[in-house]
Amino acid sequence: MEDQGMKISILASGSTGNATYIETPKSKVLVDAGLSGKKIEELMNSIGRTLKDVDSLLVTHEHSDHIKGVGVLARRYGMNIYANQGTWDAMSAKIGKVPLEQKYIFDMGKTLSIGDVDIESFGVSHDAAEPQFYELHHGKSSFAIVTDTGYVPDSVAGVINNAEAYLFECNHDTEMLRMGPYSWSLKQRIMSDAGHLSNDDGAAALMDVLGNNTKKIFLGHLSQENNVKALAHVTVEDIMKEHDLAVGHDFEICDTDPKQATPLIQL
Repeated sequence: MEDQGMKISILASGSTGNATYIETPKSKVLVDAGLSGKKIEELMNSIGRTLKDVDSLLVTHEHSDHIKGVGVLARRYGMNIYANQGTWDAMSAKIGKVPLEQKYIFDMGKTLSIGDVDIESFGVSHDAAEPQFYELHHGKSSFAIVTDTGYVPDSVAGVINNAEAYLFECNHDTEMLRMGPYSWSLKQRIMSDAGHLSNDDGAAALMDVLGNNTKKIFLGHLSQENNVKALAHVTVEDIMKEHDLAVGHDFEICDTDPKQATPLIQL
């Protein structure tokens, strides 16, 4: 049978909930489950898939918009849950009982193979216990997920360099955040090195890592209060065009949504 490669869908991305689906011929994986089990199943169905087929769930960190459905999915569907020790310790009381045989430690900086997909983990700068994100590899395809970080250090840029696709954080427009209703302490937290990437920061970090292999860039984890989809998109696109990058020719910038899955695409 011909290898159909890696397929991906950003099921949900935003400050209210996050989940990403990746499949290869032998593996079906979720990264995060920050919505209810019912909502994630609805999103899976919308792309012609079901949670019954998912074998593994990778968790990035313990914030509720990334783990809300983890316990339910583990118990209802029997999927294996992977997270580092710090994240397990921080989220265990929040997700309820997970059968011991479904709990796996995935240490930061390590590579894990699940079926025919190899997954690299790397640490990020965020106000969580031990936050880490992932780059998934299958054959010549690679997909890197980087949200919930205040900045992208060289060590991370080196891991995710020249991926075929990215889900990359563009959390806020800095001026919208400064002028918005949040308390000053919360604004400071979001803008800090342990907070979230702005649209401009996301664009700058992306330009440091994209390469000749890069075909798709999904802009993710947009704040519903401090950003809008069109603004994030045009900001990143304009900055890249100013640096003579061939947006729309060499690669495509794609939007994500907190309530609607992106189409399942093949890399």
